Amino acid sequence: MPCQQILKLLARPRPFRLSGPKSPYFPPLTDRVFWFLASITMSDSSHSPLTRLAFSIYENSGVYALLIGSGVSRPAGIPTGWQITLDLIRRIAVAQGENEQPDWVSWYRSRYGKNPDYSELIEELGLSPEERRSILHSYIEPTAEDRENGRKLPSTAHYAIADLVEAGHIRVIVTTNFDHLLEDALRERGVGPTVVSSVDALKGAEPLTHTKCYLLKLHGDYKDFRILNTEHELSKYPPEIDAILDRIFDEHGLVVCGWSGEWDHALRAAILRNPSRRYSMFWTTVGKPNNRAVELINHRAGNFVPITDADSFFANVRDQVETLASTHRKSPQTTDLLVSSTKRYLAEDKYRIRLDDLFESEVRSLLRKLEAPEFSMHDQWSGEEFRRRIAIYDAAVEPLAQMVGVLGRWGTGSQITMLIDIIRSIHDRYSQGSGSVPWTHLRSYPAVVLVTAYGVGLVRSRSWHTLHEFLSSSVEARDRVGLRRVVEELFSSAWDGAENHWWRSLEGFHRRKTALSDHLHQMFLEWGKGFLGLVRDFEILYETWEIIASLTYCERFRLEDLNENRGLWIPIGRSGWNIEVRKTVFERIKSDDLCQTLLEAGFGKGNREFLDRTLSCYGRAAWRMPL
Repeated sequence: MPCQQILKLLARPRPFRLSGPKSPYFPPLTDRVFWFLASITMSDSSHSPLTRLAFSIYENSGVYALLIGSGVSRPAGIPTGWQITLDLIRRIAVAQGENEQPDWVSWYRSRYGKNPDYSELIEELGLSPEERRSILHSYIEPTAEDRENGRKLPSTAHYAIADLVEAGHIRVIVTTNFDHLLEDALRERGVGPTVVSSVDALKGAEPLTHTKCYLLKLHGDYKDFRILNTEHELSKYPPEIDAILDRIFDEHGLVVCGWSGEWDHALRAAILRNPSRRYSMFWTTVGKPNNRAVELINHRAGNFVPITDADSFFANVRDQVETLASTHRKSPQTTDLLVSSTKRYLAEDKYRIRLDDLFESEVRSLLRKLEAPEFSMHDQWSGEEFRRRIAIYDAAVEPLAQMVGVLGRWGTGSQITMLIDIIRSIHDRYSQGSGSVPWTHLRSYPAVVLVTAYGVGLVRSRSWHTLHEFLSSSVEARDRVGLRRVVEELFSSAWDGAENHWWRSLEGFHRRKTALSDHLHQMFLEWGKGFLGLVRDFEILYETWEIIASLTYCERFRLEDLNENRGLWIPIGRSGWNIEVRKTVFERIKSDDLCQTLLEAGFGKGNREFLDRTLSCYGRAAWRMPL
């Protein structure tokens, strides 16, 4: 049984027995044992709790509710209840003639013989609800100076939450905060929340299921005197509030941030009476959660997420969810439909216009995706950013790549003009621009993917004449010095974006000699299932494509250049180190039947001696490949 299931089983808050009348009794877990097993569960997982949370939110849009407390507003300069308590002690003492104290808690203990308590302090002062509202107003409402210094304004966390709401990932927010920071951030993002801060507001509010954002302010609003902020007031909610809380906690997953779980007895009671396991609970805290928080986590078999602060937590969640959204490929059904349509339109000449329209539509879709602001040319280099961009590029180009693969596998060669136009439209549009070198070079990567898709398809169909014509077709050089052949501009390591140390940033590729080639091989091993049909050995097929393309690259040389004394550079992929596969492919190329066919198609300039020397030159270049 996996650790997570064991943890959920053992973490039940009530005693349980195994089947049978004399089964032994197992008491609930102690906190120490619970967190020991939790740590095993977390370390046993291949993903961090934050990643699991982001994935859950993305895959279940609108299902997770946020429960946020004062810790979320603290970075914005809004004081917590404890901070307000200390400041009230100071203000009262100074008004009575006391001098400033370095430690007001110690002063209060020595003066009154007990620890300071907000509820007791408020009650002792005899403040009315309206007077308490006025006091809170001074702590929460930003002054002109606050605004000038960026205090008491929405923080990074508030804007990140608003972004998640605007994108539809979060719809329900429960908060113990009095302030308006979340409402302000939401409205700046164009979201008008349904705000419920009292029973009256609840009765007149839009139904929960119909709202873009439902914001339940459990303790009220600082501009409304009906706020709840004493221990007595927080011991029990009105029945109407309890009812909506029960519904939220039963029907939604829960993400808790900025609330300790130690106070607000009515809120604790609402969680404890709703042990729903329908969706997970994720409890965030700086440091170790207190015992009362552990009780709540235990009760809902929740996940503990350690964080440094609310701002970085919500920003990270938003960024990971956005990455999941941007890298989410079209559903398999959608891609399969595009591939099937391409095959159907290829089958009969009467559908050639539909075929052209189909490709034009998908190219336009790809170009729109490539214009996204997340492809800024001025972002700082990092391996993480490189991985993020490649994931987005791959997701964006996959449908068109599979359609292009169909053209290679099943086309007649008459579609080569359309395909070259597509590749030129992408390459010419994105091969220029200023900014960080890796990002500017990477812009033409989708064109490299399409070249690979068509090339692999043509090798599978043994369309050697079309393959040579395609690789020899011209595109404008990136440096605008003229025209270059496709194989010289957009194939493997001949492409400007093929720097191996960049591609080694991909997960698990840090020691690869041919990281770009390995990535494309791995990708088309999966994508090729949609257009290659039954392939006996995909590795042989793929490396035949790369080797023949490299031999085509060598046609830029003269016969005399290909002697043993010249250390010519040649774009070499996986076969540079995959010696056995290279030998197999070389033997096939040298076989009389295939060799003659390749020469007739134009490879090796139609010259057997040139082709033989090219193979020898390739072999020497492979042996020179650095470790």
